[in-house]
Amino acid sequence: MSGLMAVFWKELADHFNSKRFIILSLLIYLAGIATIYVAAQTIRTGITETTEFIFLRLFIVSGETLPFSFPFFLSLFIPIVGIALGFDAINSERTSGNLSRILSQPLYRDSVINGKFLAGLVTLAILVVSIMLLVAGMGLRMIGVPPTAEEILRLFAFIFVSIIYGAFWMSLAVLFSVFFNRIATSVLASMALWIFLFLFMSMIAGAIAGAVVPVDQNSSLELLAKNDEIYRTISRISPSTLYGETVQVLLMPELGNPSSTLMLISIYAGGMIPTPLPLGQSLLIIWPQLTSLIALTALCFAGSYIKFMREEIRST
Repeated sequence: MSGLMAVFWKELADHFNSKRFIILSLLIYLAGIATIYVAAQTIRTGITETTEFIFLRLFIVSGETLPFSFPFFLSLFIPIVGIALGFDAINSERTSGNLSRILSQPLYRDSVINGKFLAGLVTLAILVVSIMLLVAGMGLRMIGVPPTAEEILRLFAFIFVSIIYGAFWMSLAVLFSVFFNRIATSVLASMALWIFLFLFMSMIAGAIAGAVVPVDQNSSLELLAKNDEIYRTISRISPSTLYGETVQVLLMPELGNPSSTLMLISIYAGGMIPTPLPLGQSLLIIWPQLTSLIALTALCFAGSYIKFMREEIRST
């Protein structure tokens, strides 16, 4: 345990003194402040006396000058931070010869990878919590409407999901750092996979859904629902889709389905006006997406752990 904590504190200090982490943190803070400022300027549009969850609307509203919401920026920057924290976790120590010197010290081998992963996770959690506190404080001061108890609980759930989402990308980057000897290869593999899943997975899912169940303006509701179901099933291969659906349900309590298309079809077919769901029901809706993100994170870390523990390490 003492070896684990020694690696943990050393890695934590390295992360917070790293220039790349400081630059990425500043970018995220600036993006978060800009989105909340624009949202606070436009949030009054569409609010009536019966509007509920006004404070949560601050996190999903966007404006004409900046047509992206705060969760969109988080979904864009969190993977980059996760990859930056993990892409050289092991191979940089291996190529510099430090790994054999570290393992010659009286500590268990798994303390190295566990301590590095734990330090990265704590760094990521501190970054996400601090930006959320900053944004929530700014929003509270600008709109003057305090959050309700349920809104606070939903924001805590939002923070937890964001940390898990970042932990997946960090565990994936650590996995590549264990399997690839060159730092450039591990960072390129991590970024290439992120770009593919973030940008191209939805297009591929849409093309496959359109080929299996073609739809147009005159298609029936049944065909539209089937097309959307195929699209959602394929696009959920991407962790970005899982994160997006989870955040959508948490910050928009009136959504009873992660799919906006199926939600509109149910409203149109049933003739019902959507009402906000209790937090418990929202958590039940996002439970499959949340467990999938946790499972993917555990799978990537388990792969890097097994490979690292079985690796032959020689002194150079």
